[in-house]
Amino acid sequence: MPDFSSAQWGPGLVALLIGLFLLIVLVLPVAKVVYVAFQDPSTGALTLNNFIDFFNASLFRESFVNSLYVSAMSVVFATFIAMPLAYFTSRFNFAGSALIQTLGIIPLIMPPFVGAVAMQLFFGGNGSINLLLDQYFGFTVPFMDGLNGVILVQSVHFFPFILINLSTSLKNIDRSMEEAALNLGSSGMRLFRRIVFPLGMPGYVAGASLVFLKVFDDLGTPLLLNVNNMLAPQAYLRISSVGISDPIGYVISVILVVFSIFSLWLSFLAMKGKDYATTQKGGGGLLKRDLSRWEQIGCYAVILIILAFVLAPHMALFMLSIASIWSYSPVPDGYTLDHYATVFEGAMGFIKNTLLYAGLAGLIDVILGTAIAYVVWRTRIWGAKALDFVAMGAVAIPGVVLGIGYLRMFYSVDMPFSDVPLATFWGVIVIALAVRRLPYALRACVAALQQISVSLEEAAESLGASKRRTIRRIVVPLMTGGILAGFITSFATAAVELSATIMLVSSESDAPLAYGIYIYMQSAAGRGPGAALGIIAVLIVGLGTYLSHWFIERSKRSQPNVS
Repeated sequence: MPDFSSAQWGPGLVALLIGLFLLIVLVLPVAKVVYVAFQDPSTGALTLNNFIDFFNASLFRESFVNSLYVSAMSVVFATFIAMPLAYFTSRFNFAGSALIQTLGIIPLIMPPFVGAVAMQLFFGGNGSINLLLDQYFGFTVPFMDGLNGVILVQSVHFFPFILINLSTSLKNIDRSMEEAALNLGSSGMRLFRRIVFPLGMPGYVAGASLVFLKVFDDLGTPLLLNVNNMLAPQAYLRISSVGISDPIGYVISVILVVFSIFSLWLSFLAMKGKDYATTQKGGGGLLKRDLSRWEQIGCYAVILIILAFVLAPHMALFMLSIASIWSYSPVPDGYTLDHYATVFEGAMGFIKNTLLYAGLAGLIDVILGTAIAYVVWRTRIWGAKALDFVAMGAVAIPGVVLGIGYLRMFYSVDMPFSDVPLATFWGVIVIALAVRRLPYALRACVAALQQISVSLEEAAESLGASKRRTIRRIVVPLMTGGILAGFITSFATAAVELSATIMLVSSESDAPLAYGIYIYMQSAAGRGPGAALGIIAVLIVGLGTYLSHWFIERSKRSQPNVS
């Protein structure tokens, strides 16, 4: 039951302020985009003509179909990459399985648009692989041509979502189910197809829906590969070339939001009415079977081929960052560190802006995340669940849609004491990054709060501490690990955000690292410095990911001492 007592006034006021903040920076911009999509640009009346115009234009129909096709095919290819890694390392006694799982997650720390540039170097028309194929076999393979390139890049970048979730599901399968199937004569692919994979379906569906959602609204990869006949690039191009009054850009934004929510709903529907519960989670010890010598050789061969393929972009990007000349040859003609010198001499502004923007966004996220977690899990304030739902809803809003919403909402509003539009202020980029990453920080803070026993707070209050003092001296210190993990996760992912920032950057002096990489990569001369910036971005994200895991593991180890 909702609590309206005086003891809840303080948390209630905090919840109200956070609700107003989310209303202004998340709900209203998205609502504005939806409203303009249904508005006649001439009369202001509500109409469906904008959507009719959209589906009457062959370019937009093609873009719509292409986005669906690329997203679906990326899920298929990501499945082919992730499934062997998850199955072999989770269900068999396998030397190096922890290392294989770790290497399989590395592609996630490279921004997808940076991976697009790197993949072209190895798999493009004039890339290393095709040059060798042409030289020795007389043919080439169009790995990176058009939509193929987008599918390849997105599959390699996002397959860890399936790997992580599917591995977790496979590890939780009741061993008695698999043992029973083996005793009844099932084995090999039949055992996997009829028993193992169906029981791991919840993890697979969760990962696959994330891959679909991320690919569908990604802007940077199609733009860098010059594939503009997809929805997200079309939304960006319409707004940046025609202007923020163009209704088609808003129609595309609405479609992006609808299909992002649709993919989440579809994953829920796939699991609805089906029972995957087993009486023993993990079944008294995970059943891992031994492989014969030849089976081990075969599995290692498959895994090595997959890892070599998915880690190729990292190697290619590093080689480009130290290449003096790399053109029409399998490897660079020479090596230099000049690109890094160029970056540190002329592009430090991008790095400083990134550290400032991502740092502020992470700080905002952990403050909001801590407050929302406390309101939802420690109070019975009316509307607390709705606050959690709205904050988590940001995960379904594509960055390009949020950027368009901010332009529409804040471009006509001037900053105080000046005639400069608020939408051109760099602080708006910080807000957009904070809103986009709030779900990550919120989940980390909720996890940290759930590990703290309520009895500790009750003991402090029974000894005379006020609610405010209890939160400040007991709750927040015990949540430190989760708060830091949330900050680092928000910081690391915000540092390479391109979809929202490319819409909101008004001058190069305000641009962050992701925008700088995009600008550098637009010219042949800028590819080396752009790759050097990409390596710096990978290092920032990689360091942030490592620190996040370190703080989470340390928080788990300290759990018995605080509960």
